[in-house]
Amino acid sequence: MQTMTLEQLRAASDSGGVDGVTLKGRGGAFLVQIATRSGATALLAKARSNEPRRFGNPVAALNVLRDVGITIGQFDASDWNPAEKEETAGNRGRAEAMRKAHQAAAYTGWLAAEIQDAIDDPRPSIPNDDVMAGMDAHIARHKAAGGQRV
Repeated sequence: MQTMTLEQLRAASDSGGVDGVTLKGRGGAFLVQIATRSGATALLAKARSNEPRRFGNPVAALNVLRDVGITIGQFDASDWNPAEKEETAGNRGRAEAMRKAHQAAAYTGWLAAEIQDAIDDPRPSIPNDDVMAGMDAHIARHKAAGGQRV
């Protein structure tokens, strides 16, 4: 069977070359079957391949058709079996990615605030070399005292 991309369907619809569409259930998905005025039949395909575009939710297919300008059609659910619906990441994967992005943004905001607080702190700061020299001296006194508390 022939395939047609969304842009091809839009062009065919705008020029009056579409005789009708059928939202056809097949397995756990829905396909858009297009009947042209020339008598050919095609399936709506993905943008960059000849693979038929599968819709897990018929509402998504209806939205695509409405956006193209096709508001009247048919449906055929005789071969549709919702138990065969493919498990995909879908929005769950996107939701997880968004959740992680929000957590990262919140952490970045918190970290920026902590850094700014440290910069704005009015207490005198001690250079790292002075702190390390003091620690080395403390350790040396501790060792000299035989491990007893100094």
